Amino acid sequence: MSGAHSPPSAPDDVPRTVGQRSRRAGVGRARDWLIGLTLLIGLVIAVDHRVGLQALLAPWRSLSPGLLTVAFALTAVSYLMRGLRVYDYFGPLVAGRFTAVLRLSMLHNTANNLLPMRLGEVTFPWLMRRYFGHSFLASGASLLWIRLMDLHCLALAVILVLWLRLSGWWWPALGLLWMALVPLGLALRRRGWAALLPAGRLRHGLLFLLAAAPRDTRQLSRLYLWTLLSWGSKLLAFALILGHFVDAALWQRLAGVLGAELSSVLPFHGVAGAGSYEFTGMAAMVPLGVAVDAALAGSVNLHLFLLGSTLVLGASALLLPVGRARLGAEHNVSAEMAAQGGSAPRRPQGG
Repeated sequence: MSGAHSPPSAPDDVPRTVGQRSRRAGVGRARDWLIGLTLLIGLVIAVDHRVGLQALLAPWRSLSPGLLTVAFALTAVSYLMRGLRVYDYFGPLVAGRFTAVLRLSMLHNTANNLLPMRLGEVTFPWLMRRYFGHSFLASGASLLWIRLMDLHCLALAVILVLWLRLSGWWWPALGLLWMALVPLGLALRRRGWAALLPAGRLRHGLLFLLAAAPRDTRQLSRLYLWTLLSWGSKLLAFALILGHFVDAALWQRLAGVLGAELSSVLPFHGVAGAGSYEFTGMAAMVPLGVAVDAALAGSVNLHLFLLGSTLVLGASALLLPVGRARLGAEHNVSAEMAAQGGSAPRRPQGG
């Protein structure tokens, strides 16, 4: 691998290149903020024109404390399941420090819900490095696998919605086939096909990502179970809340919740999700027969519940102890790959 990162021929080019990248990043960030603020302003105008602030907030007065408590408890369970997933994923690296992992996971989820343009994702590798001394890049690679499990689970939820709407034996069969794809990442990793690629950045990057995958089928099954429980409790909580504000069938409400949650994969995102969350929720419900005004009001109030729960649970996370990091805990994927001659580690501990 010598010479792969040779220094530039002209040292003066380095400041210029860094400066150009910084300027491009600054322009991109300004553009993202402009899009986010535009979505927020558009949402305020749409609510004022189609619903009105008083009519929007009026249903909160009749919201049952019992329903609110159940929905909040289910949301808290979702946070707990996410913490268990991270704790299981990184194994020995975080052993004996579950409260620190739960705090990390809750703060990461809080940042994702509050920070604009998906900046909250950066908090995960940053906190992994701060609390556990884990590599920033290795944590990011592990987060990518976690997000793939999330997307797979959300697709399974879409199949569930279709089954509720159009009953038939083929939907459960399709769900089982979709579930059978879960171990595909491990199968690809065990085949060692990436090692057949020519040496270079592509091969190194693929080996790095494969090394961050769950280490075996048993661990992968547990991680996916935590994912199912996390999303199941969250979708149920949000469907219950949305049902108070929108007179719609369960499958329509679940579709609205899924649409709103999938706003996170858009290339643009509102400030604290404002605008993008509501408009994608509407885009999922209106074609399914929910009135535009009802879908708009329901999506906004669902987002208010999300933000309120986020603030309470995020503040609660700060009360959890972090404990002391153990010296030498970092799992260096690159070093292990080099020690094995460039092949993926046999038993990576989540990173």
